[in-house]
Formats: sequence, C-alpha cells, structure tokens
Amino acid sequence: MERHKVIFLLWEDREIPRDQRPGILLGRCAPMILAAGAEKLVCYIADRDSDVRGPSPKPLFEKLIDASVEAWIDPGAVSRVSGILAGEGFRCAAYRVDESVYREYGGNRHMGPRDWPDGHRSPGIVSVNLLRRPAKIPRDEWITRWHTIMSPESEEIQPRGRYVRNAVTEILTPGAPVLDGIVIEAWPSPRHVSNPYLFYGASNPLQLVRNMVRILKAVRSFLRVREVRTVMMSEYFVRTDYGAGS
Repeated sequence: MERHKVIFLLWEDREIPRDQRPGILLGRCAPMILAAGAEKLVCYIADRDSDVRGPSPKPLFEKLIDASVEAWIDPGAVSRVSGILAGEGFRCAAYRVDESVYREYGGNRHMGPRDWPDGHRSPGIVSVNLLRRPAKIPRDEWITRWHTIMSPESEEIQPRGRYVRNAVTEILTPGAPVLDGIVIEAWPSPRHVSNPYLFYGASNPLQLVRNMVRILKAVRSFLRVREVRTVMMSEYFVRTDYGAGS
C-alpha cells in the first residue's frame, strides 16, 4: 500500500517536563508507531536542549505545540498513530503533506552533511514553522511565491543547514487548526537563532537592517507575519534511509 507523509502536531494534555519528552516520544511512542507500519519516522521535540526563544513573536493566549512527529504511513494507520500519541498524553492534529526539500545537510557552507545515525539527536537546533495562506492569494500562486521568492531569498541571507517545505494537502483530524504549510529549518546552534547578526547573516548594523528588510519583504509576499507560529525543537531521525548503519 502506498505510504504518504503525515505530520502530527502535538500538544500536551498534561504538563510534561521538557527533559521527559524525548523518553516518552522516542522510547515509548516511536516503537509503537513503527510497529503500526511507519516506513520512516522523524520526531521534533521541544526538549531541554531546545529551550530557546524563537524568532517569531509568541502569542499571548495561544498554546504552542510541544512536538511534531513525521511518519510515512498508509492512510489507515493515521488513527492508530493518533491513538498511540493520545495514550501518552498528547492531543494531536494530523496533516497529509507534500514534501519539498529545498536544502539538505551538507548542501551549503553552514552545516556539513549528515554523519550521525538514526536514533541520535541532530546537531544544532530546529525551528518548526506553521504557516497559513492568506485568503486573497490563490493556492498555486501562494506555493509559487513560497518557492520562488521566500526560499531563495532566505537561503541567500540566513545560515540554515537544512530547509524542508511541507505543503498541506489534507487535514486528517477533526477540529485541527487550519494550516497550509509546515516548514522545518535547521540552524548550526542556538546562537544562530538568538543572535540577530547571525540569524540575518550580517556583519555590521547597516547590513543587519538591510537583511532584515529583505527577509520581511519576502515573508510578507506570501504570509501575514502575525499568523506565523514558530517553535524551537530538537531533531531526532528515528528511522530514515540514511546510510548502511541506520
């Protein structure tokens, strides 16, 4: 049966300390999700190592996600995976997506190629970004602006080591927030997110202002800035097609 990439966004139903989240998701949930038929599995977790403020404004009265699980599964397994996650204390929203990898590890000067096996935390830190398409922009035009304006402009300026675009094609769980895109960006270190000069690839105040304006213009070409939601997380490749020893 054909498998599709499904992203499960997770919110805790109960308070779980950051340092316990990897054990729950990687130690307990991941084996059950693989047993449910997942061909590949990647987890992004807001854990102790990713306790860094993200670049987007944090909403005052909105609970941000605590983790994200990417599973390549057949459609019939979505409810089973949702049940596994719910059984460990997570409320989840599932989205079928089309993946487009713009930049993989080793594809630029900012981070080297992947040399760590499945099951290990990736170096650096990852931002998980949730996107909503403005209603006035048709979907095809929105995708075009995302791919041809935002992606190359940010690639030229910002020090990302990995950039994965996921366009939502179907919302799979009732009541899930309406989203149109989910972006994964890997950064070499937390300082590359918290330090504006590093984040915007600037070496002086004038260049900082110029690059900030360029990025803001690119973002505004296809998004309302106030509607973007970003959470910093640790990346864990659980099962992928990496290398012979994965």
